Amino acid sequence: MSNIDRLPAIPLIASDPYLSIWMPADTLTRTDTCHWSGPAKPVRGTLTVDGHSARFLGAGPEPEAALTELKVTATRTRFVSEFGGVRLEACFATPALPDDPDLLSMPVTLVTLRAEAADGAPHAVSVRLHLSDRLCYEGEIRPAMDGGTLQLDGTPAAWCGQRTQKPLSHSGDHVTIDWGYLYLAGPGAEAVGDGVQAVFPLTLGGEAARLVIAYDDIASINYFGDLCKPWYRRHGAQITDAIRTAQKDFDGILGRCARMDDTVEAEALAAGGQDYAALANAAWRHTFAAHKLIATPAGEMALLSKENDSNGCIGTVDVSYPSIPIFLHYGPELVNALCRPVLEFASMPVWTDDFAPHDVGRYPLATGQVYAARRHVDRLETYPPYYLYPAGTDVWDPRYQMPVEECGNMLIMLEAARAFGADKALADKYRPLLDKWVQYLVQYGEDPDEQLCTDDFAGHLAHNVNLAAKAIVGVACYARLTDRPDYLDKARGMAARLMEKIGPGGNTPLTLDGHGWSMKYNLLWDKVLGLGLLPDSFYTAELASYLPRINTYGLPLDSRADYTKSDWICWVAAMTRDPAVRQALIAPIARTLRETTTRVPFSDWYDTKTGRYEHFIARSVQGGIYALLLQ
Repeated sequence: MSNIDRLPAIPLIASDPYLSIWMPADTLTRTDTCHWSGPAKPVRGTLTVDGHSARFLGAGPEPEAALTELKVTATRTRFVSEFGGVRLEACFATPALPDDPDLLSMPVTLVTLRAEAADGAPHAVSVRLHLSDRLCYEGEIRPAMDGGTLQLDGTPAAWCGQRTQKPLSHSGDHVTIDWGYLYLAGPGAEAVGDGVQAVFPLTLGGEAARLVIAYDDIASINYFGDLCKPWYRRHGAQITDAIRTAQKDFDGILGRCARMDDTVEAEALAAGGQDYAALANAAWRHTFAAHKLIATPAGEMALLSKENDSNGCIGTVDVSYPSIPIFLHYGPELVNALCRPVLEFASMPVWTDDFAPHDVGRYPLATGQVYAARRHVDRLETYPPYYLYPAGTDVWDPRYQMPVEECGNMLIMLEAARAFGADKALADKYRPLLDKWVQYLVQYGEDPDEQLCTDDFAGHLAHNVNLAAKAIVGVACYARLTDRPDYLDKARGMAARLMEKIGPGGNTPLTLDGHGWSMKYNLLWDKVLGLGLLPDSFYTAELASYLPRINTYGLPLDSRADYTKSDWICWVAAMTRDPAVRQALIAPIARTLRETTTRVPFSDWYDTKTGRYEHFIARSVQGGIYALLLQ
């Protein structure tokens, strides 16, 4: 089994929060594929050799082909199955290439299937790949469906979808898409009664068959009242154009995916060794598929995350914040694209607070912050259009806001984006907001009162050291972003007073009044951006104090519980260049991937003693795994 990668769930089709299909097992034939949130979305493959059939993908009545190889890299899942003397090589590739936003935003998966003789004998071989129309609707009750087959430049493209289309008609968490059309293009593609399939012969040792899986969501995001499409459609392109692009440059795209995989693997190995490379490979498609990249009505990029499995919010600031290392390193303009919707909403009349919002709606409806809203809306329902409400409307309960958290996050993200090469014009455009938010941090951030932080699952906390650290870093980032050295002086003064309270010798407390202990992940940016807030000796002592606290599956988040956050562990690991310390922190996360008994995509919140996930699934925050590449 040494040539089989072990993950709690195997990515196959991973384009966005709705088109995210995984195999929750060690092999590809133990059960059916499912959406990240659990509902079955069957993708099944059958290999027929000399009239006898076996499954190489998914459930079904046929016997299972033997899985002999499985490799999961950043953009590709490649596996080899054997049956009847034939070896079938399969690859599912998602072109999640951050240097090409058009391709990144295309909801396409490239599939290759190639057969060769394992026993040296001749065989008659055919393959069937079937995608259920369950990919096109939410819930267990099958609506009236339709389907057909198009010819795209001489290649059949089968499609299926509901007869009644209601785009963007629901919102919420643990829901799947309930509109749009599924496509399968390639040899032998046809619409069948329960979905789409392709059936075709394979020549032993011949060229691989090439198929394209695609999904047309019609409209991707309700962006403050405008129904916006994926970025690649901003000039009028359609899903058929995306399929044609994939077909015409199939090998070229696969080559680019392979080169990206090699780059990610090499950089991760250099930064943290084999265990870290395993984390990087597991986090890539996972992170990109938790977002949707759209064109705003002004023709600008907006990258909108879905808060998968935690409340379904869209564009959550404290979910974007932990995710940015992957984007800073590989596509810093995408960090601006994360910030743009928040800045737009915070400029609307309804948002009168002097701090940054938490989110801009509930996916896929960016219609105004819903976290802390006084009005509760059930799953599948939609929130009111808060973006239209006038100033003075009592929408949110202040107790559940995250003022210091979100002000610090926005200032840090904008400055980090600029430092890594993104256009500063976005920050300049919204300078009045930044001026207001930094004042909030100066006034309230040095010793925050009882409020929530990004780790809101742990509850309210007063005098939170991590929150104070975020405020200090946020003020320093504002100074850099706006060329205000006086604010850098303010940040350094705040940092000096923090050191007086928590001490320089490691084991720093959870709260400013000396209770508990915690990981100080928010200080990462002092190191990465060279802000000069705390001395190197502090970081050496702090990191050393974490090592005795590490459990079987990782360093706990803080003294309140045994659970942890994998993204934050990687952030603190990035605060040292000592390979031994990095390995001590990273290896238990990799062990969790190899040993956890919970079959969900890479969970960022899990128990450090059992390895079982606590709650979160498929969240965008796993982009934070890439923090080690920032130094």
